[in-house]
Amino acid sequence: MLNNIAYAMGAPGAEGSGRAGGGDFSFIILMVAVFAIFYFLLIRPQQKKQKELREMIGNLQHGDVVITNGGLHGKITALTDQVVTLEIADNTRVKVARNAIAGVVQKGGGQPKTS
Repeated sequence: MLNNIAYAMGAPGAEGSGRAGGGDFSFIILMVAVFAIFYFLLIRPQQKKQKELREMIGNLQHGDVVITNGGLHGKITALTDQVVTLEIADNTRVKVARNAIAGVVQKGGGQPKTS
């Protein structure tokens, strides 16, 4: 009984199996389309976001009011290539890695914006 079913199904890759010769090509087209969707919906926006973050970190200046990834708000009092010194209260300064800066609240001096 099983021999009859296997014979009816045909051997894989046989000419009469009903599979069109362009099956491999359509699979390649499908994979290219899936990659294009991933690129435009996931990869490209993430790269743009990372580029903006690198530019923001590179343009930090003395006196900018920033927020860190940990949620600290402070005013930049000193900068080096790797470390930013923030004044978070009167005479209270902390050093954080430059990569820990999440965003600039206000450029230059002054009080942070409150909404």
